[in-house]
Amino acid sequence: MEGAIACIVIFVLFMALCFLTVPIGVAIGVACIIYFLMGGAVDMNYITTNMFTGCDSFPLLAIPFFVLAGTLMEGGGLSKRLVNFFDAFVGHKTGGLAIVCVIACLFFGAISGSGPATVAAIGTIMVPTMVEKGYNKGFTMALVASAGCLGTIIPPSIPMVMYGVATDTSIADMFMAGILPGITCGLALIILSVIISKKNGWTGNGLKFSISRVFREFIDAIWALLVPVIILGGIYGGFFTPTEAAAVSVAYALIVGLFIYRELDLKLMWEKFYEASKTTGTILLIVATGTVLSKILTLEGIPTMVAEALGSGIHSKILLLLIVNLILLVVGCLMETNSAILILAPILEPIAANFGVSPVHFGIIMVVNLSIGFITPPVGANLFVACSIGNVRFADLARRVVPFLIALIIGLMIITYVEGVSLLLSHLLTGAG
Repeated sequence: MEGAIACIVIFVLFMALCFLTVPIGVAIGVACIIYFLMGGAVDMNYITTNMFTGCDSFPLLAIPFFVLAGTLMEGGGLSKRLVNFFDAFVGHKTGGLAIVCVIACLFFGAISGSGPATVAAIGTIMVPTMVEKGYNKGFTMALVASAGCLGTIIPPSIPMVMYGVATDTSIADMFMAGILPGITCGLALIILSVIISKKNGWTGNGLKFSISRVFREFIDAIWALLVPVIILGGIYGGFFTPTEAAAVSVAYALIVGLFIYRELDLKLMWEKFYEASKTTGTILLIVATGTVLSKILTLEGIPTMVAEALGSGIHSKILLLLIVNLILLVVGCLMETNSAILILAPILEPIAANFGVSPVHFGIIMVVNLSIGFITPPVGANLFVACSIGNVRFADLARRVVPFLIALIIGLMIITYVEGVSLLLSHLLTGAG
């Protein structure tokens, strides 16, 4: 089958199945099987073998561990204590609760590595509180959904693990590079939230700032605040790999939830293990079928065709990155993040490298772009989670999220064209070493 025709057949099938609400992993697998039945260049043994080998990867072990750690920490009361601590710090300011929401999402993202999980964990706490304090419900739901995007930008991040596996890029380097971009996007959301809050007269939590309260909440939240320090400090201190760090985070979540905060019991643990298993199974099915699709596209010469098309018409790094951003923003509207990375990263990263773009920097650009896809219809996973939390209509929430979408895109442009935002910490660490 000719490469271009194969690509069109697979893409049309995939989009049709997604439109019919077939799960992403199944849609990719069915498209690959139909390709085989139509006389493609591979047989079924090739498909099944590569589905297995695609998941047979030590770095991928980080994904189920990080997913499980996130669910256990949410059930163990860590998210609640993070919110209380940041509320004591800035909750008294104008727009203070909105600021608390964003910062709490940043920190919980450094625990869970998942956008929808961050929305669920922080949203269930912040939405009732903010609405009670007079914040508009539509604004609140849009903010929570948008801030949930930070869950996959700030490390540890499941999409960063996927990118590292797909392009053979250091996952530890990706984690280091994601810190400042995550903060950049967080600041963009905070600035917008404060402006909107001032315009609407939304004040703080009604409490006066108190050092004693800050200290009290800090003591209560210290075990939650230590999670990013342990995970990232352990990785960059050379004590363990990112995969081992994920396993450590699970052990830490169990110890804190069971013996320190004492909010985990056997029944809740069973629920969290079951929830994590479903999420992990979904992700690994996408990994398995996405790996096959990526190899089929390579066999059909699609990466070469794309590289030649872009290379022949683009001679500027600035223009290339702009076009890549546009492509990825559109893809983020239509495809699940992990599958998009598995399929597109091996195609686009070599092209960017030819223009002198660092693989790590390009990985951050991809992750931020596709994380924004969590709040863009029709996929918009964060929007669906937020709708279920706040009982609001999807169309209304999609409209409300537009200003936050613009703020995140501004952050994306800064990250794209100011390389130091992604690479500064790595350079400082290398220099110090």
